Amino acid sequence: MEKMRADARRNRAKVLAAAEEAFALDGLAVPLDDIARLAGVGAGTVYRHFPSKEALFQAVVLERIQQFAEEARALATASDPGEVFVDYFVRVIKQASLNRAICDALAESGEHAFKAGAGDEFRAALAELLARAQEAGTIRRDIDGDDLRALIVGCLAVERYAPGSAHLVSVVVDGLRASGHAASAAATTP
Repeated sequence: MEKMRADARRNRAKVLAAAEEAFALDGLAVPLDDIARLAGVGAGTVYRHFPSKEALFQAVVLERIQQFAEEARALATASDPGEVFVDYFVRVIKQASLNRAICDALAESGEHAFKAGAGDEFRAALAELLARAQEAGTIRRDIDGDDLRALIVGCLAVERYAPGSAHLVSVVVDGLRASGHAASAAATTP
């Protein structure tokens, strides 16, 4: 792979930052020309680094999903696995709900980063947090990684279509807890 010049790396980083901001607000509906303008580069620069809007979208989503995975891996040895899992689960929902691109990618059943590459890392890291919380007896044992993905997508839909309904995410979190470990809604509200 050919090494990029310093100015090309800077331009790529500008495009990614502008795209993350634009996709967070408008999802895939944002035109590439608007992203170029926001980044302070020409449309040709955007296309040189990303041949399509979908490629740019996937690069932005990949970066965010990798960050989620890295955070989960860093939490894997925490001393209170149950509360760490719950806090992380709620934080992922809260952060993703603020970014339409991430919501779209997590909900997408196609070839987005959640399904491959970084998505595999994210699922594995989340599954490790889940397993530790289950071993500690704080999270139900009949929940698996696929269930968590569905619950995350469902919670994102709640956040997206019923803003201010954080208590509904708390209901889901309480449903994840093992018998005798239900917390008050106030303790888990994002």
